[in-house]
Amino acid sequence: MDRLVNTVRPYAWGSTTAIPELLGVPPTGEPQAELWMGAHPAAPSRIDRGTGPLPLGDVIAADPEGELGADTARRFGPALPFLLKVLAAADPLSLQVHPDPDQARAGFADEEARGIPLDAPHRNYKDAGHKPELICALTPFDGLCGFRAPDATAELLAALDVDPLKPYVDLLHAHPESAALREVLTAVLSAERTAMAETVGQAADAARRLADHDGPHRAAYAAYASLARHYPGDPGVIAAMLLNHVRLQPGEALYLGAGVPHAYLEGLGIEIMANSDNVLRCGLTPKHVDVPELLRVVRFEATAPAVLRPEADVDGAEVYETPAPEFRLSRYALAAGSPPHPLDARTAQILLCTAGTARLRGEDGSETTLGRGESAFVRAGERVDLSGEGSVFRATAAS
Repeated sequence: MDRLVNTVRPYAWGSTTAIPELLGVPPTGEPQAELWMGAHPAAPSRIDRGTGPLPLGDVIAADPEGELGADTARRFGPALPFLLKVLAAADPLSLQVHPDPDQARAGFADEEARGIPLDAPHRNYKDAGHKPELICALTPFDGLCGFRAPDATAELLAALDVDPLKPYVDLLHAHPESAALREVLTAVLSAERTAMAETVGQAADAARRLADHDGPHRAAYAAYASLARHYPGDPGVIAAMLLNHVRLQPGEALYLGAGVPHAYLEGLGIEIMANSDNVLRCGLTPKHVDVPELLRVVRFEATAPAVLRPEADVDGAEVYETPAPEFRLSRYALAAGSPPHPLDARTAQILLCTAGTARLRGEDGSETTLGRGESAFVRAGERVDLSGEGSVFRATAAS
């Protein structure tokens, strides 16, 4: 068992208080957006096995099979296949989408062949991997996820009564679903920026008015009005109006596969993803938006947000099942006096305590205690019993 020393990422959209409160440390006054747990080279966790702190990725690279387990190393190579985060959003994140494995490999190879530096602001593919992800709410958590059915979006836009949006309403009514969504998103992201900024302003004013009245889209209108306050004139505000608004309650989760446009708006959650940096942005950001590549990657299909609730496992865990092979997230509700939970030792795991206290006991009698916000790495083959009183999230590769 190795206690992790983790890095907090200070992105501008982050909460100034949520992660410090979780960690039990004073706020700095600066945004603290994400706490990373894993071996991503941008901000690796560190462990100390008696020779001084080392990046977790270096420890794994020195003995991939010993640290990850033979099966995990064979499937994913000599690197931890997932990244675990605490995400604390006070302001909206960018509207974005992730490529599938084939798109990621092809896109990365193409940009490498063209000699685009990895740190270039117009680079789309930072690696050759895909980036499925799951967000699990620790507090009420607002987001946008997947395209709403075109007829329902036409109704939402028509109620705004904004003249420049009326052609989009007609398109959403007149075409097959995928064609309608593609044409409208293309038109929004390709529009002349000054004219679109004026349209965004009119739509935001109307959304604010409608958010004050009862109706099926009241919460969505409030969310879109908030986006416009944060990103005035951004075409991404209109693009966001094509998406479902969803509010997760604590313990609920969303899985986001390839091609699904999404954005996180506000809240504290546990995020787990494949260990990739590949993001294509649709808007709500000052960063690069590559419209042609984005349109190639987006899946133009309407999907109702599939809110996940954990399913009980035989070992007493509550598991969030997804199709992603790179990760599996589970949660343990620990009660004082209950028998310990023996944790499967076939693959590497990261354990994060989010409430109360967790005790880890190894076969050799060694013990580690985790308080709120603390985490540990357990190498493959190391049998650990988990007990205590509180809540613990466990991240592993999927079996």
